[in-house]
Amino acid sequence: MEVDELVRGYLVLGLRLGRLVPGFVDSFTGDPALRRAVDNEPRLHPRALRDHARQLRRELPGSDLADQRKQFLDAHLRAMECTARKLDGERIGFVDEVQRYFQVRVRPGDEDAYAQAHRRLDAALEGPGTLADRLTAFRAADEVPPQRLLGAVQAVSSALRDRVRQKFALPEQEIVEYRVVTNKPWSGFNYYLGHFRSQVAVNADLGHRMSNLPHLVAHESYPGHHTEHCRKDAGLIARRGYAEQSIFLINTPQCLVAEGMADLGLHAAVGQGWGVWTERIFRDLGLRMDGELSEKVESATAGLLTVRQDAALLLHDRGADQDDVVAHLRRWLLVPERRARQMVRFLADPLWRAYTTTYVEGVRLVRAWLDVRAPGETLDSRYLRLLDEPLVPASLEKQVRDGLSWLSANAHENSI
Repeated sequence: MEVDELVRGYLVLGLRLGRLVPGFVDSFTGDPALRRAVDNEPRLHPRALRDHARQLRRELPGSDLADQRKQFLDAHLRAMECTARKLDGERIGFVDEVQRYFQVRVRPGDEDAYAQAHRRLDAALEGPGTLADRLTAFRAADEVPPQRLLGAVQAVSSALRDRVRQKFALPEQEIVEYRVVTNKPWSGFNYYLGHFRSQVAVNADLGHRMSNLPHLVAHESYPGHHTEHCRKDAGLIARRGYAEQSIFLINTPQCLVAEGMADLGLHAAVGQGWGVWTERIFRDLGLRMDGELSEKVESATAGLLTVRQDAALLLHDRGADQDDVVAHLRRWLLVPERRARQMVRFLADPLWRAYTTTYVEGVRLVRAWLDVRAPGETLDSRYLRLLDEPLVPASLEKQVRDGLSWLSANAHENSI
């Protein structure tokens, strides 16, 4: 496949940044010779990489690339320029950093909404004791025994794979392998290896729950990251020659779309009733779960979505002490101190400090985009566009605004 010179420059820039920031290149399935060439170069100064990003952006308007590709590349070159500037020691405010990476402007959440979510949880988890105690007891009863974790993950993965393959065509040879790991700042991670293969690592330190496992597997595998990689590999890259899709870079706009889509994977694959669906899977494994209650609890805690982003703002924008951030997480998320400190560990990691926004704002934006479907458009066909197209947050935001305007105008016409 012949690669456009500007696109080649984009790939080279991403690989060069990856040599300065371990983990920055999440996956690269492009030309191995290109990676070897970059690996054999002397490491470049961040300022040179900043200038390279700016040069490519200047060249972009005059290229022959399709408008959607130009929009994608421009958004990602802006994000990569920000990474290079930070590596060069430039001070960039946290809110501005997040906006340059992900095309969204973050702000604190509404504590009145958090209190309302607590009231909904209180109604779902009836009984004596404080709400925190009842939620802790519910979560303890919901935990998967450590020795059963891998088998439980594989069972959920098999069930989800069957459903996803019926909804969205996947290459026959695609496969996901799972392994259990420890001492990581995340709960799960997809390593896409190319050739329609992924390895998904599940962090055993967090004490996974039965009601959480379908979300995790849907997020990492079916219909989340693995499914997206496979379909973009087969479609955008192999058939259409969009070589820029062969690299996935952390702290870029594609992360926000990918994480939002993956977090809504269970919503797309199973939808309402996922709790009872999961309960049946675990019953066959000899594990007992209250699926209906799990779904009620999940629905209530959705109102706490922005708490983790608040914690990031406290830590990086307002200079709060880590103990104060832990206290904020424990107060509103009702989690034990160990779990709260694990969250702060993720927030404090230099590579991942801004990344929580991809889950919070990603879910909000992607859900809004999925909800403004045209008449007759199904959720499956809408979700398929996320899997197949090189969409960025700014384009989704515009389509949400346009869709809401259209719905409002038609509602007005129908009322006349």
